[in-house]
Amino acid sequence: MAPKAKDPQLADRFLSELAETLDLRETIKKLDISEEDARALLKGLVKKKPAHRDLFGVETAHKPLSIHRGAYTINVDGASRGNPGPAGAGAVIRDPEGQIIKKLKKYLGRATNNVAEYNAILIALESARDIGLNSIRVLADSELMVKQLNGVYRVKSADLKPLYDRAVDLIKGFKDCKIAHVYREDNSTADGLANEAIDTKRR
Repeated sequence: MAPKAKDPQLADRFLSELAETLDLRETIKKLDISEEDARALLKGLVKKKPAHRDLFGVETAHKPLSIHRGAYTINVDGASRGNPGPAGAGAVIRDPEGQIIKKLKKYLGRATNNVAEYNAILIALESARDIGLNSIRVLADSELMVKQLNGVYRVKSADLKPLYDRAVDLIKGFKDCKIAHVYREDNSTADGLANEAIDTKRR
């Protein structure tokens, strides 16, 4: 790197002049620097992303989980082959930027589809609570479960009532929790995890 490019004040002047003229050659001429200086200054403007470290101080390519910015999105789904039949629950948690931070799946044994759907939201809510999330948006393709949890439908099934009560208790523990319906085609990742749980157990 040329000596002039090491001057922090020159870097500030270079950026200011370049922003004003939008002409690299004119900026070089005005500051009386070489092309090598300019090249070094431009490289310095592209800052290297800081390395993130885990709890043990080891560098990692992934930034640490932030639980204080925006709402996290959680897709949940249950699967039952036979209804009732071999069943599984799946869920995926995404941060506010849409990056997947956790995938969940659980084999449930023999169960109905509705029982599987409720188990999916339970494992998701428990995981979100354990992570320490405050604001979440839960998306499910079970219209029945979504409407029951939003108070539109009553829970008449004796099998679902204890699962519903547990879900309501967990929901109350979040500062902000919304439950919404999503179409099946938009819930493929959670569905895949639920089916993986069944396939893994059966193998």
